[in-house]
Amino acid sequence: MKQLIAAIALSVVMFPAFAQKPCEELKSEISAKIESKGIKIYQLEIIAPNEVKDQRVVGSCDGGSKRIVYARKAPDTHKGPDTPKDPNTGKATDTPN
Repeated sequence: MKQLIAAIALSVVMFPAFAQKPCEELKSEISAKIESKGIKIYQLEIIAPNEVKDQRVVGSCDGGSKRIVYARKAPDTHKGPDTPKDPNTGKATDTPN
């Protein structure tokens, strides 16, 4: 029982040490782990804790002042020039070129 309490106390003390890491460094490490699992289309974003909504938090950095959130993106299946775009706005138009 004493060992369990000691382990919990140690983990509580050590957790803030992980949050001290600079955000870009932690983001790079998380990115490497994600890509090692074969996931290539995703987004990691560094945001303030109060900006977290429905995102999946995968890290905390800069002393706990920022969060790194993860979103898996669907692959872009549209590869051709089928949709004409307005040269001025870059938005899709209804008429072909």
